[in-house]
Amino acid sequence: MSQVGQTTATALLRRLAVEQAECRVPSVVAAIVRDGKQVWFGGRGRVDGAQPTPATQYRLGSITKSLVAVVVMRLRDEGLLDIADPVGKYLPGTPFGQVTVAQLLSHTGGLTAEPPTDWWERTPGLPAGDLLERVGPGELKHRPGRRFHYSNLGYGLLGEMVARLRGTTWLQAVQDEVLRPLGMNDTTPRPRAPHATGYAVHPFADVLLPEPEHDAVAMAPAGQLWSTAADLGRFAAFVGGDTGGVLSGDTLAEMREPAGVDAADWNDGYGLGLQLTRHRGRVLAGHTGSMPGFVATVWADADSGDGVLFLANTTSGVRGKLLTDLLDLLEEHEPRLPGEWLPGTADPGLLALTGLWHWGPRPYVLKLLPERGLSLTPVSGAGRASRFVAQADGTWLGLDGYYAGETLRVGDGHLDLNTFIFTREPYDPGAPVPGGVDGWQL
Repeated sequence: MSQVGQTTATALLRRLAVEQAECRVPSVVAAIVRDGKQVWFGGRGRVDGAQPTPATQYRLGSITKSLVAVVVMRLRDEGLLDIADPVGKYLPGTPFGQVTVAQLLSHTGGLTAEPPTDWWERTPGLPAGDLLERVGPGELKHRPGRRFHYSNLGYGLLGEMVARLRGTTWLQAVQDEVLRPLGMNDTTPRPRAPHATGYAVHPFADVLLPEPEHDAVAMAPAGQLWSTAADLGRFAAFVGGDTGGVLSGDTLAEMREPAGVDAADWNDGYGLGLQLTRHRGRVLAGHTGSMPGFVATVWADADSGDGVLFLANTTSGVRGKLLTDLLDLLEEHEPRLPGEWLPGTADPGLLALTGLWHWGPRPYVLKLLPERGLSLTPVSGAGRASRFVAQADGTWLGLDGYYAGETLRVGDGHLDLNTFIFTREPYDPGAPVPGGVDGWQL
């Protein structure tokens, strides 16, 4: 699929036009990515008297954080840091050095939302040394790990950690390790022509106020970068699974796992440098962004690979449902066809394991998955379902659900799943069921 059809394109453009007109946005661009390629672009409003294009720059704001997080995970994969380590190991003297790198990535470290400076988004930034001198114990607002609490300061610290471990600036590391490999050559730390000017729109009149723009210096990793719809589309494809060798698929999947959520029955959460939201059965990963005069968002669905984004030059006003509305229109007009089912081959030994197993009296079904995977699911459909992958020692490792990370062993007529014994018949007396099995009573 190279481009969406005309009917779809018209519906998408109309939705974008409604947003620009009703929310009084000076200019806005949006794009949709499928199969790693941009299949639709729309622009409304004016930048220097002309409609914006895929090459028009806007400020990314906090989407910058996701790019910094990718470098952190690369450092982890190279063995240069452990995200379970306290940040004090890499930034000695930090007054809350017990907070872990993972907690900074996921905004669960308890740090204050903003740095102890003037309003950092609207004033020239401080060097890292000056910022660190200002940071004291009072910047720790919650017990580390207790709750999700968004922290721009935390990403300033992560940027400095990246700089020290790489022996360069955080920006150079992001450019060398993320932007250039992904082909994001129009993503820069300061604006380049053509770019939109950031504006605040008067709440009670149709007039504009230009917003300030500065180098945030030590706080730059929290929201400095500028980009285009074309470049951000490449990042959407990355988040959706087209990693381009920048990260392994497993590491990207780890970044998309929820580490902090707003509530038990969550709709919005945060992984390791990626925001998460749920919409109509989809789990979308990406990030929102805002700086004075600009808002932006990028989402990607890892299951389908579909990505969607917008960039606008307004301090506030674009509605959060714009992108999910665009995804819904795409699904309505051009739904993906399911992949064709094709028969495969199966190891006879694995084939013999399939079928009904029982956890005590409860029936489960074990099925073969492609590439020698297993799934174990309650027959009722509700309960402790997990997938498993074969290990070199003959055991199976749980990938998700209750048994994620746990070991499944195949015994003589039974399964041992982290001490739970599954049997072909409910409480089979011929299996080593702890506690003994005397037989069913009538």
